Amino acid sequence: MDDPSKQRRWHSTENKSEGRTRQHAPKAAPEFHPTVWGDFFINYEPQPLQACMLRPEKWMRERSDQLRKDVSQLFDAFDGVAEKMNLVDMLQRLGIDHLFEEEIATTLNTIHGAEFDSPSLHDVALRLYNAANLLTHNEEALQEAISFSRHHLELMKSNLKSPLAEQVSRALQIPLSRNLKRVEALSYILEYNVHEQTYNPSILELAKLDFNLLQHIHQRELKTITQWWEDLSNDIGLDYIRDRIVECYFWSYSMYFEEEYTRARMILAKFFMLTSLLDDTYDTHATLEECRNLNVAIQSWDESDISVLPDYLKKFFLKVMSNFVEFENELEPHIRHRNAYNRKVFQLLSGYYLQEAEWFHHNYIPSFKEQIEVSVMSAGIQALSVCILVGMGNIVTEETLEWAIGNNDAVRAGGEVARFMDDMAAFKNGRNKLDVASSVECYIKEYNVTSEVALAKIGSLVEDAWKTINQAHIDRRELLPFVHRVTNLSRSMAILFLDKRDAYTYSKDFKRTMESHFVKPIPL
Repeated sequence: MDDPSKQRRWHSTENKSEGRTRQHAPKAAPEFHPTVWGDFFINYEPQPLQACMLRPEKWMRERSDQLRKDVSQLFDAFDGVAEKMNLVDMLQRLGIDHLFEEEIATTLNTIHGAEFDSPSLHDVALRLYNAANLLTHNEEALQEAISFSRHHLELMKSNLKSPLAEQVSRALQIPLSRNLKRVEALSYILEYNVHEQTYNPSILELAKLDFNLLQHIHQRELKTITQWWEDLSNDIGLDYIRDRIVECYFWSYSMYFEEEYTRARMILAKFFMLTSLLDDTYDTHATLEECRNLNVAIQSWDESDISVLPDYLKKFFLKVMSNFVEFENELEPHIRHRNAYNRKVFQLLSGYYLQEAEWFHHNYIPSFKEQIEVSVMSAGIQALSVCILVGMGNIVTEETLEWAIGNNDAVRAGGEVARFMDDMAAFKNGRNKLDVASSVECYIKEYNVTSEVALAKIGSLVEDAWKTINQAHIDRRELLPFVHRVTNLSRSMAILFLDKRDAYTYSKDFKRTMESHFVKPIPL
């Protein structure tokens, strides 16, 4: 820590050349609003699927299995490259590619390098734009392709018919490669039946059945986890935190929505909530001395160290410890050692939160480099990347866990996406009363620039991070399934922080989106 007498502090400065006063102190964030869900999911009794779908669940599962066989045969029925590409594209956008992983892998290997030809300029422009957004560093040609295709898509979108008009608008907001499969699927299922040239009723029926069957599972999980949260919150009694358990579940569901990942999804959602509580404690409530003592207890992971904590933090720390024991007990004996990775990243996260608290309470404004070295880590992506893997089963190896905890490539870049998008949203909406100066504010201060210049710079760093993430999909072929899951963290950030909003903290406007995922089935 620098000598406090030499530390930089927030102040107003007169900019003579611009003839104005720049106020460096940021505006305060609004108070956290209560949960938008109330007791909805605790009291929610998911209707039997036959009640809302007019079909017994057993019939739906049998019908889904038959349709899966029928659609699988289409991979051999199509000969042309365009037909095969369209089939894969449809299955991915409808959110059912997880049912055809082997068939898709074989097909992509077959058509790799083959020439794609389409008579539709709109189709080519949209595919060129989505593909170009997979660019890596120093690919100027693809960067030019993005600018070119984006320009033409902007010009033509007002003249396009549905559903292409909607698809172009979505892609211009969030390129397809950065969107979550489940989010795209909800839109595409509603659009697919007007695709006259490629429409296949069996594919559409399968997509609807699969979505609804999985949604029913998610509803049962939400009932369980909201009850867990009610019990936990009543025990610890923290009234200063963001009550966002459904949003935490959405984040976890964004990593993996498939049926086989129930355990992993539930562990991750709880871990999300515990890190959110820790963040809010450091950012909005605890004194510096309380922060230091809490961090000591977390680093030692020993109940005997709680004597110096106030009662509210004693309860919190003991509940954290008991939940980590529950995480371990949910794992098979031969993989229970993974929970040590979970504990380690939670401890690391606490250390980063403490560093930010030290800066704040000493009124210290770090350099831009100092700030991002800590804040990229306090974004929590390293911790969450590890937790994503803990509950996934035997497919996860020690090498995978070491890659995640090592904060390499896609993990580090994911932290940059999260931090910079969060900071841009906080700059727009206001930051919490104990938050340290953000990357945007530090950039403004250090380089003496306007907020517009700083935001443009931070936005460019987000784009650079995506290039690193794309490169990881090339360099980490042996870890590709896990790189993909970790990348979903960045994809979720693209949605939750779209247009500099913060749909986690201020989730009222995001409720309708979550309802479409968790409450409303798709009519068959």
